Amino acid sequence: MTVLIIGGSGFLGAELVRQAVAAGHATAATFATRPGGTPGAGWHPLDLRDAGRVEAVVAEVAPRVIVNASSGGADWAVTAEGPVRLAMVAAKYGRRLVHVSSDAVFSGSRVHYDESCLPDPVSPYGAAKAAAETGVRLVHPDAVVARTSLIIGDRRSAHVRMVHEMAAGAVGGGVLFTDDVRCPVDVGDLAAALLELALGDVSGVQHLAGPDAVSRHELGRLIAQRDGLDASRLPAGLRAGSGVSGGLDVRLDSRATQRGLGARLRGAREFLAVWA
Repeated sequence: MTVLIIGGSGFLGAELVRQAVAAGHATAATFATRPGGTPGAGWHPLDLRDAGRVEAVVAEVAPRVIVNASSGGADWAVTAEGPVRLAMVAAKYGRRLVHVSSDAVFSGSRVHYDESCLPDPVSPYGAAKAAAETGVRLVHPDAVVARTSLIIGDRRSAHVRMVHEMAAGAVGGGVLFTDDVRCPVDVGDLAAALLELALGDVSGVQHLAGPDAVSRHELGRLIAQRDGLDASRLPAGLRAGSGVSGGLDVRLDSRATQRGLGARLRGAREFLAVWA
């Protein structure tokens, strides 16, 4: 069986490629600027803004399943429109599709969000991700839309990298917010769950986040403790009033999705624990 990972050279995408290859799947992956380094995968350049190229890659690879782990930030053409182009091609060729979305589609006004909750974004990035969700589900009703939260791993993870820089005094003026709460997930746990969904038969919205709700500052301290850094050097501050867009307290409830999965999504206090 052939698996196609869109955005395979990114942080999450690289872990998806690694696990797919390790599981013995014929694995192809796309990249925007340079291919990843995982041996055993075939690499294809792809710009999701180019509808013709999207179709050409899918036709050439002929995958059974496609996992879209691409990230274009607030770039509407990539983040909102690109996944819809991909979903249209996946539907045309009868390919199963898992589209990775984000808790940024929510405002935080209700704090707790399960799979039935409708998006109400308050940031440009959240609006783009919400638009992608709507478009993907419209043109490919059998697709999976998998919302996730902060993705944590090694220093390839943006948050882990920031914590290391702050602990080293390399980030002047930056703070970790104590009022910005999410449900982080380990990149390995997330990739395993996404591949399980890709190989299954469920459709619709699924939530893939850890069970622990932690602030960005608490998360930073957990990372520092795991990595042997001085957590006291991590500056704390409030996001409220800072002008940073997006919801403050957004907690994905993943219990319904987790009940149908063999892969277990651990909480941050577990996957970042320091074991003696």
